Amino acid sequence: MEFRKIIHIDMDAYYTSVEQLDNPELRGKPVAVGGNSKRGVVAAASYEARKFGVKSAMPSARAAKQCPDLIFVYPRFPRYKELSKQIREVFFEYTDMVEPLSLDEAYLDVTENKIGLNSATLIAQEIKKKIKDRTGLIASAGISYNKFLAKTASDMDKPNGLYVILPEEAEEFVAKLPVHRFHGIGKVTAEKMIKAGIFVGKDLRSKSLEDLKLRFGKSGSYYFNISRAIDNRKVQPSRETKSISAERTFENNIYELAEINQQLERIGRISFERYKRNKELGHTVTIKLKYADFRQITRSKTTDHGIQSEDEFIATILALMTEDLLSDEGIRLIGAGISNFKKEEVPREEVQLTLEF
Repeated sequence: MEFRKIIHIDMDAYYTSVEQLDNPELRGKPVAVGGNSKRGVVAAASYEARKFGVKSAMPSARAAKQCPDLIFVYPRFPRYKELSKQIREVFFEYTDMVEPLSLDEAYLDVTENKIGLNSATLIAQEIKKKIKDRTGLIASAGISYNKFLAKTASDMDKPNGLYVILPEEAEEFVAKLPVHRFHGIGKVTAEKMIKAGIFVGKDLRSKSLEDLKLRFGKSGSYYFNISRAIDNRKVQPSRETKSISAERTFENNIYELAEINQQLERIGRISFERYKRNKELGHTVTIKLKYADFRQITRSKTTDHGIQSEDEFIATILALMTEDLLSDEGIRLIGAGISNFKKEEVPREEVQLTLEF
């Protein structure tokens, strides 16, 4: 049987590593990227901060309490994107089969590669070295014959890791792997599995497909396969854009429709700026509201012709925001976005109007 050669590259603590790279005073110190307001959330944490239990998606107030010396830095996405582009240029020196997952991670299929090297491990070593030489940043790499195993491997020996799972080792490796370390099994699902007596891959493998589907719905088939080290997904060089959006969490809850509409319009204009860079027309407009009690709702409208102008987009999101969506508790987050893309080119005059700030 012929196996694919898949590499998963994951930049170590990417956002905070960029901040420490650019500002030597932050090196060796606990750093969090994100706002330090009472409503702020940690977007990323340095390894120094993680020792105190600080992690992404944690409320900033809680993070500051757990790590009193924590240094908050506001995100600089243009800089993160700039370095991400340099990192991807390294990938393409080896293969065109690159599937970016985010700014800081990607799958590479190097079964056939541009340098004619037969060893995926040696290629991963070269990539890690080039990234360090060109950007000053550290990457971890996982190598195996499918995406699930490569992704799992890249997380095994962080930071600066290089971990290989060979085909003959895969079943035994998965059998011993705790379910919370399986890629695709989140915290809630892992807790549900543990309550059901499923602690490691071996336990998961003992369950029938029907049982797993009954317990976990459509995801049951995926869990059935990965417990057997099976993942037939291919590396997809071009990932289809599913939605483009922007959102904002407010320092204080907002209550009045006029103020909500004012904020919604502002967020909508940010979202549309991002949308204008897309090469396909979106047909569905959506607004998202999160209330003070963390209840969340969305409202959407789909058009036949696709959204072509900012005025139309703003008018649509404002029409979706009606008085019946107000709450006495107030609204803490507003979002607006466009989805349902179809293969039609955005009119050229719209693209020419794009301004970079």
